[in-house]
Amino acid sequence: MTRLGFYPPIDAYADGMLDVGDGHQIYFEQSGNPEGRPVIFLHGGPGGGCQPIHRQQFDPKHYRIIIMDQRGCGRSLPYACLDDNTTWHLVADIERLRAHLKIDQWIVFGGSWGSTLSLAYAQSHPEAVLGLVLRGIFLMRRHELLWMYQEGASHLYPEEYDRYVSVIPSHEQGDLMSAFYRRLTGSNAEEALRAARAWSRWEGALLSIAPNEARAQEFSSDEFAKAFARIECHYFVHGGWMRDDGQLLKDVGRVRHIPAYIIHGRHDVVTPMSNAWDLAKCWPEAHLKVVEDAGHAFDEPGILHELVSAMEDFKRL
Repeated sequence: MTRLGFYPPIDAYADGMLDVGDGHQIYFEQSGNPEGRPVIFLHGGPGGGCQPIHRQQFDPKHYRIIIMDQRGCGRSLPYACLDDNTTWHLVADIERLRAHLKIDQWIVFGGSWGSTLSLAYAQSHPEAVLGLVLRGIFLMRRHELLWMYQEGASHLYPEEYDRYVSVIPSHEQGDLMSAFYRRLTGSNAEEALRAARAWSRWEGALLSIAPNEARAQEFSSDEFAKAFARIECHYFVHGGWMRDDGQLLKDVGRVRHIPAYIIHGRHDVVTPMSNAWDLAKCWPEAHLKVVEDAGHAFDEPGILHELVSAMEDFKRL
């Protein structure tokens, strides 16, 4: 079977900055068909920001493609700011953007942390969501964070794990997230940057089955890592400000009526397959698509095929 791939590159036809309060402005853009069905793309991280290639997951003739950089990252301002930057601030920002763009309902499309934020938004505003495409499921549970940032993925990528922990003294390695957070939010700029590079490279190196040193280096570049590591660690040490560890699963009943696709790579190391399985068990109406030859990255061929296929199916909504 021939797998579906990216649509050709396109430019945005409109962009802007939306003042969302608390001293934050978020960047947003629109591309594709101005009269098409609206879809909002929610990027990963948190703190990852958007790239032009993200537009290419959608048919530009059919969809009005809306992309936003979440608080503190990408082109949003102030950069790398942690003040008033929580899951629920972002949920409110998405809803403000929908109102600003005068959209009644839209498809919500998010991967990795974007799947977390998509679920949190949809469960808060189900009336605004026409459909959901969720990739690389991350539910912000404590054991998921420990798997990635303390012990778990470390057994599969020991060489990268050693690089990750090398910036933390051995006596602090019993709680790596807290140790990184102290450095990322501390007053020593040089130490903060070393921690940011190590944190960001660790994730970038694990995204796909095939090694991708260019991506690992991109993640550990100074400017990207500064926001990515600070914001991500900020969210994780606070448990995403969820009311309890299983909030997103417990609240699935609020969205079970919404058409949804759950897409996950069998060999995902960043967010293990059990996350998607747990979500699908709570949500039997959703379409679970397991990609047997993929990890976590959205641009792995099997993952990309399922994402594009889901958006093809949603043309019939």
